[in-house]
Amino acid sequence: MDREISKDVIQKERRKQIIKFSSIALGASLGIYMLTALMRPSINMSDLRLSAIDKGAIEVSVSASGRVLPAFEEIINSPISSRILEVYAKGGDSVDVGTPILKLDLQSFETEYKQLLDEEQMKEYKLEQLRINTETKLADLSMKKEITAMNINRMSVELRNEQYLDSLGAGTTDKVRQAALSYEVALLEQKQLDQQIVNERQITAAELKVQALELSIFRKSLAETKRILDDAQIRSPRKAVLTFINNQIGAQVSQGAQLATLSDLSHFKVEGEIADSYSDRIAVGRGAILKIGSEKLKGTVSSVTPLSKNGVISFSVQLDNDNHPRLRSGLKADVHILHAIKEEVLRIANGSFYVGKGEYELFVLTSDNELLKRKVQLGESNFEYVEVLEGLEIGDRVVISDMTQHREKNKLKIKTT
Repeated sequence: MDREISKDVIQKERRKQIIKFSSIALGASLGIYMLTALMRPSINMSDLRLSAIDKGAIEVSVSASGRVLPAFEEIINSPISSRILEVYAKGGDSVDVGTPILKLDLQSFETEYKQLLDEEQMKEYKLEQLRINTETKLADLSMKKEITAMNINRMSVELRNEQYLDSLGAGTTDKVRQAALSYEVALLEQKQLDQQIVNERQITAAELKVQALELSIFRKSLAETKRILDDAQIRSPRKAVLTFINNQIGAQVSQGAQLATLSDLSHFKVEGEIADSYSDRIAVGRGAILKIGSEKLKGTVSSVTPLSKNGVISFSVQLDNDNHPRLRSGLKADVHILHAIKEEVLRIANGSFYVGKGEYELFVLTSDNELLKRKVQLGESNFEYVEVLEGLEIGDRVVISDMTQHREKNKLKIKTT
């Protein structure tokens, strides 16, 4: 005969079932949580570069590409059309003032110069000849003037004698008239001779000035020819390093062709280029910083080209320490032009993530050792810091390394091992 199960037994069995199913549910939940935790994206702390938000000043700058060049560079061009006979130096040699570099064929030019010297001497002789002829002609006219004066005195006496004889009745009126006429003609001839002497002196003085001027012009041309001849003796005009030389012996070179380049490799400058959209931020006198690896060399913008070429403008920077050991001719480096200072602003370290003012999504480290993506508004920058406008506070630690491969994630776990 069946017995009725007591309520205590039923309740006990029910509790066992509840505990059993609860344990199963709890285990399942814990398993799901653990599985979810294991599947959550994670990253090693050692792979991250973090920057803490602080407050301070930012010297706002714009970046440009720069190239290091010798502070001084001189190109030696051929002063004449000739050919190279000998080469005395090679690229990379250090040369002093007056050191021969190469030799040009100057035979025909030297012959021409000697002909010009002979022509100069002939012009000097002609000028001296004109001076002597002028003095002789003026002397002849002066002598003629004296003779005329003596004739006038004689005619004056003859006229007085005829007038006296005529008053005594021993002469005639015709003789008096003839003597008076001869005397008047002699006076006119004397006046004409005086004017001729004046005119002759003016004409000969003008001729002497013309020939003297021609000789002076010729001498200037001769001096220029002598200078060209001296320049054709290709020598170093200063102490420097020979960075280029045309060493093709026998090669024909035209006037103005480059023969050599001298550079001072102990001092340097920077030639830079920047997009013309930043033309309002670069000006002569503004500060500049040249970055070579971890080195930062200060300088000043010394010149800016007024015209844009292919969308860029060029400028030069004079470095404060222009003989720094890291400087090398032709070295390419970033140049940062400083154009403003912002005081007491929130800032983070600059990094590859920053490409200009605007909105960014950056990962911020939480107290739970996780990275959460946050929208951040960034402003101006320099090569060290970026201005934070919105989205971050002092003390926040932000990832500034490249997170491109995690751009689709909103949360990342930090691996502890």
